[in-house]
Amino acid sequence: MPYNTTSELPDNVRNVLPTHAQEIFKEAFNSAYDQYAEPARRRDDTDREGVARRVAWSAVKKTYQKGSDGKWHRRQK
Repeated sequence: MPYNTTSELPDNVRNVLPTHAQEIFKEAFNSAYDQYAEPARRRDDTDREGVARRVAWSAVKKTYQKGSDGKWHRRQK
């Protein structure tokens, strides 16, 4: 199910990611959720939410990385 606000994100996203990363996750999730609505558009048997979740985490990891302190930090350019 798409998310309207970051406060609706799962705890494992909301409690670990900075605010900007949560926005990235939400927007990427919602976009992928729409894009992969039809099972034929998915590569494997993963359900729609699973695919959207993978896409969203991938989008976050393009801008943020988990540091040695266990927290997510913006990647250096």
